[in-house]
Amino acid sequence: MRVLIAYDGSACSDAALDDIRRAGLPEEGEAIVLSVGTAWPLLSEGATPNDLAAISHEELARAETLSARAASRVRADLPAWRVTSEAVIDSPQWAIVQKADAWQPDLVVVGSHGRSAIGRAILGSVSQSVLTHVACSVRIARRRPIGRGRGGVRLVIGVDGSVESATAVSAVALRRWPAGSEARVVAVVEAPEPLMTLPVSARVTWVCDSPHQWVTRAVDRVAQELRDAGLSVSPLVCEGDPKRVLVDDSERWDADCIFVGAKGMSRLDRFLLGSVSLAVAVRAHCSVEVVRQPS
Repeated sequence: MRVLIAYDGSACSDAALDDIRRAGLPEEGEAIVLSVGTAWPLLSEGATPNDLAAISHEELARAETLSARAASRVRADLPAWRVTSEAVIDSPQWAIVQKADAWQPDLVVVGSHGRSAIGRAILGSVSQSVLTHVACSVRIARRRPIGRGRGGVRLVIGVDGSVESATAVSAVALRRWPAGSEARVVAVVEAPEPLMTLPVSARVTWVCDSPHQWVTRAVDRVAQELRDAGLSVSPLVCEGDPKRVLVDDSERWDADCIFVGAKGMSRLDRFLLGSVSLAVAVRAHCSVEVVRQPS
């Protein structure tokens, strides 16, 4: 497995390093810790090319120090992994996206906010750009309280019957979770749609069964796949808005991470990054992993 970790020295990127211990990563793999220096916001009016060169040199040295320090922390947590550090001068979000395009990791890990010269947002501008533009899975990491009296992690997996949500389930099943870990499979039945708006493949099922019955059977199959992977699983099928239900239930259940597919089924057809995925990534109190199918 290949993991690209963005690190900028902020509290949120430190939380991302801590969160790696709860990500169920395999015993062996390869990781790059990338830190990005930015020179242009530090330039004063009337700055010369020499000023730009001097600031760029300082920022690159700072980024190299940050990435090396973070890589040491990752090696301590993943001793069998090959971990390297890199630093560049660029716009943070595009440097991360370009590195992901070139290296093709399986997963990119970013903090929910960052050390941005532009300012802060509900979901940091760097995190949101990475989530939207990279071709692989993205983990938006958030800090969680330590020492809550349980050895395993708690995972919420949103499922909707789509190929993308099945990919998210498989990603969870293939990870290496500590003993005592639990998964909660959540499916939300929205208000019924007019029959003719559904895909042809779904109409026969919808006529024969109620939406709740059809979804319940699908959730039971998913739950068994996760039990076979060694997780304790509890299913939840309910009605409502998936964006709200996934976030609210994960907070009530004190989850460590929510897994969702990058796309999903919607009465508004399909979208590049599903509205449910983006809303959960923005609003969740815990880490969120948006899973994309391997290319």
